[in-house]
Amino acid sequence: MNIYSIAVNIHDHNTYDGKFHNQIERHNRVKHNLNPNNSHDEEPSRQFFCEHFLSNYLDKQELFAFTVSNLGQQFVVDLLEDSLLNMDFLKFKPKGLWDYYKTDTYYYIDHHQSHAAYAYLTSGYEKSDILAIDGRGWHYNCIFIDKYDNIIDLSNKIPVGGLWNRLAQDIGFGYLHAGKVMGLAGFGKFNIEIHDMLQLYVENPNHKLPNKHKDVLDRVPKEDVAYTLQKFTENLIEEYVFPLKTCDNLCVAGGVAYNGYVNEQLTKHWNNVHVPPAAGDEGQALGTYMHADYTQNNNVHVPSVYSGLEYNYVGKEKVDFKEIAQAISDGKIVGWFQGKSESGNRALGNRSILADPRNPKIKDIINSKIKLREDFRPFAPSVLEEHYKEYFDTNQPSPYMSRIMPVISDAIPGVTHIDGTARIQTVTREFNARYYDLINAFYKITGVPMLLNTSFNCQEPIVETPEDAIATFNKCGLDILVIGDYTIRKTND
Repeated sequence: MNIYSIAVNIHDHNTYDGKFHNQIERHNRVKHNLNPNNSHDEEPSRQFFCEHFLSNYLDKQELFAFTVSNLGQQFVVDLLEDSLLNMDFLKFKPKGLWDYYKTDTYYYIDHHQSHAAYAYLTSGYEKSDILAIDGRGWHYNCIFIDKYDNIIDLSNKIPVGGLWNRLAQDIGFGYLHAGKVMGLAGFGKFNIEIHDMLQLYVENPNHKLPNKHKDVLDRVPKEDVAYTLQKFTENLIEEYVFPLKTCDNLCVAGGVAYNGYVNEQLTKHWNNVHVPPAAGDEGQALGTYMHADYTQNNNVHVPSVYSGLEYNYVGKEKVDFKEIAQAISDGKIVGWFQGKSESGNRALGNRSILADPRNPKIKDIINSKIKLREDFRPFAPSVLEEHYKEYFDTNQPSPYMSRIMPVISDAIPGVTHIDGTARIQTVTREFNARYYDLINAFYKITGVPMLLNTSFNCQEPIVETPEDAIATFNKCGLDILVIGDYTIRKTND
């Protein structure tokens, strides 16, 4: 049975056909598919969605699988025509991981089921606990699924996904900028007034903050708000999630799964913790497809981490990878474009900006001249897996850059956050041979088996095509661009 899946959310629409994962923002170049004012008025992105990705599939697939979140449901009904699909699917509230709503043509699962299925079916675990947690979905915003596949609703106990988004807006970062708050947390300290305000929110998530609490937010340093929110989240996880453990394996997905501090906390309670690369809403078409393929075809389909479209590029100068490693060690900053793009929000060696992690000034250089973002935001290291324990205090590898852990070496100040931590990616040759070989070449030159790695973009979505890469290269302070087997240099070099 052929399957085509879509995920229509408040943001980050995406599709998957079993081969290519299309994150719509990569193609329309509109971050999170939001309008410039960050509003929820998404008609332009939805129109693009239909014209470029859906029109050729509606009549070709035997099964059309989908999931929605708040504000996305009516669009799907309109798209699939109410004559073919009534609104009954919105009443579907699953009790177990493998429940679904199906007609002859259409297949629907809950928003959080999609997160959970993606995390579990990519883990390789025979049995696992699953935590799916984000800002909002349809019936849930946080669920725990035990090893018996039972759904336990934690929405009223851990409504932290929405809280992170709300606080990000309240302290001036804007909608969908919870990651900035997490980066800022390393600079702060605990504040009891903020803690009490957060507790009030948990007790009544729809509560409108009284003026006195707004005054607190205006008065308390942003970094203290961020730190208190981070610790508050970790405490809720420990209080409500830890006691639900039914086995040694845990899978995590949803927007909150990008919180690396929480993920590292979970490794202290579960022996094995898996966070997939596209853990947020941008990966939901993957989860929806996998759920349908598993229940309807009895097939465990595991998408490649690199599931974007394929592109051909022929340049003038053949690349010498040892030369590129040497250039990085000499202080050059390199745009790195290889093969298919990564699924998810993390650059994992195919759409990356690379630099020397030994340079204590490199964070400020990249933030100011290339990424054009806040100076407090750190960058991540990609480290050869066989060496990660020499530099980081952790008990598990982290192939998808999903956990934040203490740094135990003073040799890599460029990727060490103010609180002495780093969000690492462990790299094997089996995972990405070309990227591994570049890091290894840098290791042979410097004795340091890692590179600073950040996503290849400049305030826009991660580059998708060679044309996107060249455009970003030309407008920012990158020194060298590598596309496949070719090197591009600035004309004044």
